[in-house]
Amino acid sequence: MVKLSVIVTFFNVQQFVPDALRSLEANARSDFEFLLMDDGSTDQTPRLLEEGARSLPGARVVRRDHAGVSALRNAGIGAARGDYLTFMDGDDWMAPGYLPQLAGAMDELDVDFLRTDHVKCTGTAREIVRVPHGRRNVVLDPRACILPADRPSLVDYPNLPFGAYHRRTVDRGLLRMPEELRTAEDRLWAWRMHLEAESVAVVGLLGMHYRRSVSTSLTAIGDERQLDFIRSCELAFDLLAKDPEGDRFLPKAVRQFCALTVFHLDQIDRLEPAMARRLKSSCAAALGRLPRDVLNTVLDSMDIERSTKIRRLRWRLPARPDDIDTRDSNGSAVA
Repeated sequence: MVKLSVIVTFFNVQQFVPDALRSLEANARSDFEFLLMDDGSTDQTPRLLEEGARSLPGARVVRRDHAGVSALRNAGIGAARGDYLTFMDGDDWMAPGYLPQLAGAMDELDVDFLRTDHVKCTGTAREIVRVPHGRRNVVLDPRACILPADRPSLVDYPNLPFGAYHRRTVDRGLLRMPEELRTAEDRLWAWRMHLEAESVAVVGLLGMHYRRSVSTSLTAIGDERQLDFIRSCELAFDLLAKDPEGDRFLPKAVRQFCALTVFHLDQIDRLEPAMARRLKSSCAAALGRLPRDVLNTVLDSMDIERSTKIRRLRWRLPARPDDIDTRDSNGSAVA
């Protein structure tokens, strides 16, 4: 019987595959399985995975046509047999002994999902990033971990690999990733988990090493995929509109959108001029669809530098016809 399924996604990361596989070997156990998911890589990644799987107990290589990380994770979820599931990106790595501790924490706490600290790695620099929640090793109500709106909370910590997930979240469809989003998919997923899961816990495990500033990472690519954060946030607004407590949680979601908008505005120089204009006009249009009183309250609670950028943007009018934000037949923003 499989206790833990580890779903690891790869796409053209041949230089990082050996480190990733060595870290998995240092965490192997007879009741663990490792699903090495390749997203149609065109470099040496497939060959390295096949070779590495021979020495990694419980490893299976699954190769698919390139469809993006959400579709790849969903395929891994569908193939997983474990009582618990966890994830890793192929350019990251785990500390020795991390996975047995993770499985032990799930055994002890018996929660729908678990959140862990991680180490952010930028070149040779290392930074410990803590889960933004003070209570550790206790069972919590996920809804109670959404607020306050004006300070970081658990719903602001969306990265899928930093934790573990019980089989029952798969059975309820909560772990499935939104394939229509190419970036910011984990933010929409985090809202769904916090609104629909029944239990969560935070533990002080520090084993996942998250590599930043990788040229192949979507976070480093400046094309239209980056605009998916707008649609991700608007889909979260749609979730809240249907939720009995949606009005109470909406300020948090609006604040997230404002913070993400400022982040992308600060990175706007990496975009082509037409894409930069589209970013501004699409964000302005999304701001215009928000309840004015909620948006004003959120902006009043933010620091002056960020709130000023949003206030300037919300009054921006599209300069050219191709800048105008479009919407699909369901009313969702099309990034």
